[in-house]
Amino acid sequence: GGFGSKIFIYPEETVCLWAARRVGRPVKWTGERSESFTADAHGRDHTTHASLALDKDGKFLGLKVKTIANLGAYMSTFSSSVPTYLYATLLSGQYDIAAIYAEVDAVYTNTAPVDAYRGAGRPEATFVVERLAEEGARVLKVDPGELRRRNFIRKFPHQTSVIMAYDIGDYDASLKSAVEQADVAGFAERRAEAKKKGRLRGIGYSTYIEACGIAPSAAVGSLGAGVGLWESAEVRVNPTGSVEVLTGSHSHGQGHETTFAQFVASRLGIPLDQVEIVHGDTDKVQFGMGTYGSRSAAVGMSAISRAVDKVIAKATKIAAYVMEVAESDVQFENGQFAAIHSNKTLRFDEVALAAYVGHKFPTDKIEPGLKETSFYDPTNFTFPAGCHICEVEIDPDVGKIEIVRFTAVDDFGTVINPMIVE
Repeated sequence: GGFGSKIFIYPEETVCLWAARRVGRPVKWTGERSESFTADAHGRDHTTHASLALDKDGKFLGLKVKTIANLGAYMSTFSSSVPTYLYATLLSGQYDIAAIYAEVDAVYTNTAPVDAYRGAGRPEATFVVERLAEEGARVLKVDPGELRRRNFIRKFPHQTSVIMAYDIGDYDASLKSAVEQADVAGFAERRAEAKKKGRLRGIGYSTYIEACGIAPSAAVGSLGAGVGLWESAEVRVNPTGSVEVLTGSHSHGQGHETTFAQFVASRLGIPLDQVEIVHGDTDKVQFGMGTYGSRSAAVGMSAISRAVDKVIAKATKIAAYVMEVAESDVQFENGQFAAIHSNKTLRFDEVALAAYVGHKFPTDKIEPGLKETSFYDPTNFTFPAGCHICEVEIDPDVGKIEIVRFTAVDDFGTVINPMIVE
């Protein structure tokens, strides 16, 4: 995968191009891991003071956050937006908080630059909010899960007080599942056993929310971006019924070749090996805005989905002419076009061939061929969420900390390929 650090251009990459042009030969540069640790863009460096106001019943009333964000010695690609737009806008977490004030001061220092890397702003926001929730539970002597449950957002869509509008969520379900799987009910007994051995045992919660599917052009435009973050796709159906999908979502370890092909094959009812995914080839793929910000499925695959919709719509028109029935009488399911008032059917590959033969439909009304393009620009982010519970044991004599249990429940919506997710 990319994990952010492959978005921006490092000086060595530019020097390679210059050197290759200068000597007339290919030039390869290999960055060693030790070099990456010191010179690659780092993820974050915050100093934060935060306060949370609660009423006597544990209701979150207001949140105030003051953060000093280190940008390193130089400005990098997304370094100014990560501790601001991608951080402060997620400070509501999964909670219904009426008032939130966030102030971020970005400073230059003598360290390596920071940029979008492994979460980019959202983990920092989660850490602040969840640390306050844990501390609030201890001060009020309330179960940390129960305090969170009291403050969860219940009605959707929900407009937070820090720009973001959550479309949907079921935070109770994630918390309930995590509590059961982590056997929180048995924690007191396990802590007592640890105490007998002279060890300390603790448990901590984190209920997080992410803003993924980085794309809305209106959002990035308001921040000064020079171009929107839509995504494009082209679906080409060959006369044999095989399909070529051109996508601007480049794959570098995420498994797009599998998930994208699986999605298209499922929609069109054709074998998986009949679908070819083309990416990263600028001779073929006309436009693409790239792979980052957990956007490949939410934005890139949505563009593919809309192109497939257009293919099916056109193929349905052609099938209706070939079967000599009304278009409204044609249904497409499991790779087959069927006339609902007769026993006439056509396979997807048969309609694909008919689209290129062009004899049985009026080409002045329907162009021959079967190829469609889509540009998709979502109006909002997606908001996956979940609950993690960690149980640790500490040997106070030597200061050793051991993670003895870690439970993660993540709500990612529809899982297209479980093997890749797992």
